[in-house]
Amino acid sequence: YYSCIPTRPKLPSFDPHYYRTTVTMQASLLLLSLLAPAVEGFAPFSVPVSFVRTTASPLFSTEAEEAVAAKTAAEVSSLTSSVETVFSSEDIAKILPHRYPFLLVDKVVEYEAGKRAVGVKSVTLNEPHFTGHFPDRPIMPGVLQVEALAQLAGIVCLQMEGAEPGAVFFFAGVDGVKWKKPVVPGDSLVMEVEISKWNARFGIAKATGRAYVDGKLAVEVKEMTFALAK
Repeated sequence: YYSCIPTRPKLPSFDPHYYRTTVTMQASLLLLSLLAPAVEGFAPFSVPVSFVRTTASPLFSTEAEEAVAAKTAAEVSSLTSSVETVFSSEDIAKILPHRYPFLLVDKVVEYEAGKRAVGVKSVTLNEPHFTGHFPDRPIMPGVLQVEALAQLAGIVCLQMEGAEPGAVFFFAGVDGVKWKKPVVPGDSLVMEVEISKWNARFGIAKATGRAYVDGKLAVEVKEMTFALAK
């Protein structure tokens, strides 16, 4: 009677040793696929990296990703190879009256006469304001970020009709300033300004500006107003 009752097959129990062995074998296969030379166009130990990443240990996959992502100095430097300098620091010194430590534009990389400009400020720990702002956490003061944008606008305005290089512009007003992220030593502050209004008769200019670090918006200014000193 009892022999007629079907029996449920016994399920295999979880074996931690088997799991560790499987992961080790998968990792070894990936290593061999990277080291073993191909023979007549055939790689006998080829294992898809995506497969190993989903099944191997987290430590091994992290090391593999870091190895793939590593770049040389030449590769990092080449990221800006297509960016050309329009005005160097020497050229800027002939246009702006500012000097160290208050010249805050290092170079101009885009320029449309009377309209707009893109400039770069390289932020370094050697700048004197970092001594007190702040001793244990150096951050570029927000007012200096706005000043850097104003100087970039000055590079455009001082080459327009009614002005001349080397003249002094006064800050007459600023509106709609928003800071999005701290700017710290080592950052490259990439700034852009657009001249929205220029009155040559009275020497009044208005401009908008924004600046980025690593492609992320750091500061934006809705409107800046300047007055040419008479």
